[in-house]
Amino acid sequence: MRLLIVQYSGDYHQAFQLCFKDGIETYHSQKYVLNTVLSISEKIDEVILLCCNTTEVYNHVIAKSLRVIAAGLEPYQNISHILQIIDAHKPTHLVVHFPIPGIFRWAIENKVKVIGLLADSFLGTKLHHQWKNFFLARLLNHPQIDWIGNHGVNACFSLQQIGVNPDKIIPYDWVHSVTPELFAAKQLQRNGDTWKLVYVGSVIESKGVGDILDALAILRDTGFPVSLEIAGGGEIEQFTNRAESLGIHNYVNFLGLVPNHQVIKLMRDGDIVVVPSWYEYPEACPFTIYEAFCTHTPLVASNHPMFRANLQHEVNAMIFPACYPKKLAECIIQLLSQPSLYAQISAASDISWQNLQIPVKWADFIEKWLYSSSVNDRWLHSHCLTYDYYNNRVC
Repeated sequence: MRLLIVQYSGDYHQAFQLCFKDGIETYHSQKYVLNTVLSISEKIDEVILLCCNTTEVYNHVIAKSLRVIAAGLEPYQNISHILQIIDAHKPTHLVVHFPIPGIFRWAIENKVKVIGLLADSFLGTKLHHQWKNFFLARLLNHPQIDWIGNHGVNACFSLQQIGVNPDKIIPYDWVHSVTPELFAAKQLQRNGDTWKLVYVGSVIESKGVGDILDALAILRDTGFPVSLEIAGGGEIEQFTNRAESLGIHNYVNFLGLVPNHQVIKLMRDGDIVVVPSWYEYPEACPFTIYEAFCTHTPLVASNHPMFRANLQHEVNAMIFPACYPKKLAECIIQLLSQPSLYAQISAASDISWQNLQIPVKWADFIEKWLYSSSVNDRWLHSHCLTYDYYNNRVC
């Protein structure tokens, strides 16, 4: 048995060194993933971890029966090269972590057992989006594809809405070592000269980074004392220049990629966590929301469709229309001007976090599918989207 797991990007060679030599997790659940694949590699012929869009190119065996590959290729533009890498390693089982049709077609044509474990939403009213989603759903419904997982219940309903059979969709989640019980609810009090806003995620336009900068400029122009911490990689130079042009560069700190434990501290020390994603960005259920709830730091978030069943305006978050910096600024002012509202939203974090919890975890999903048996098959079927557990979670 040979298991190959395909991710869009990443660096597993570095991840193993950071986690097991330096004790650093760059991303949420990173060590959990590495421990899982190490455990599986001891029971089967080989586990191969393939990251497609990487800065380096390598192919290393880093433990007995565990191989890590960095392709150095954008997979949507170089699908034939990615398929050559996959074919060369002759997997019997394939896990695909992003919705790329070519890899699923390869698995079907080569009769390789395959599942998708996605973290994407499927929206869009434009005709080309509808056609793309129609053909993707048709492909994912193929009987050769055993299951399609997606991160979060709303993201799974978006798969159903484009036509994927709900009987083969399974919501999944990661393990969470940080929970709301570790922190107390907050009261509104300023620790320093400014209120501190925190953004964690990819530094790109469709994640709403430009909207936060525009909102910050509005707030500073009106004399409202706020600053901004941005943690994440991406188009940092572009947004640094934008902060300069807006005259707010003294109030913005671009931190780059930050280890996960530092992200938690950054959020806990902040006054507001901002999640300003555009509809165009295929959010599932971002870790930023989970982690903000854990730290009890109130959220100000866009009205992205994937957030709607989990975030309620003035209940457990402040919600503004996506792509509307003025409304984002107004939500920040309202939240930081009303101590009772701030305390109420912070206190709602516990139940809000509990409502996000899903019984199927990433490792369970893979192992129940990989080690097929009547018991494991029943377990997977009992957790598909039509399972009663999700009836009251419709988006």
